[in-house]
Amino acid sequence: MHSLKSITAAGIPTALQKAERYRLLNDATAAESICRDVLEIEPEHQAALIMLLLSITDQLGDRMAEGVRQARDVLPRLRDDYKRAYYAGIICERRAKAQYRQGAPGAGEMAYDWYRQAMEWYEKAEALRPAGNDEAILRWNTCARALNANPDLRPSPVEAYEPSLE
Repeated sequence: MHSLKSITAAGIPTALQKAERYRLLNDATAAESICRDVLEIEPEHQAALIMLLLSITDQLGDRMAEGVRQARDVLPRLRDDYKRAYYAGIICERRAKAQYRQGAPGAGEMAYDWYRQAMEWYEKAEALRPAGNDEAILRWNTCARALNANPDLRPSPVEAYEPSLE
């Protein structure tokens, strides 16, 4: 095992800039690692927590259930109610996209459920949003458009239950 090296508190702003750059370069693993280094120094650093959550959800195609669990573990550490609701929606929306991309049987129905959960979170965030912040509305509309545009994204059929008479 290799021991990890600590960064300095003075290096946090630059480290977070690098993490953002890595996310933009589709290297979410590197971004996640940097966020974890920052959080070792400042465990409640809000920007690092949000970037960590986003970096984890960037990787949902690789580690679906574990990634959702790890991302959700970050939510209680966010101090702002609006951000907790908004990023809960982000987790669900990204899970929906990853689920659908997998293309397994029933993927459209499972993705539909995740999109609907995301929309519920965005509605909660909308009610808590600061004046002039329309992020939650924009995300809700994105989910609605995805559902409206793709007939494969639909609720699971409800199967009628018929008890056996024997």
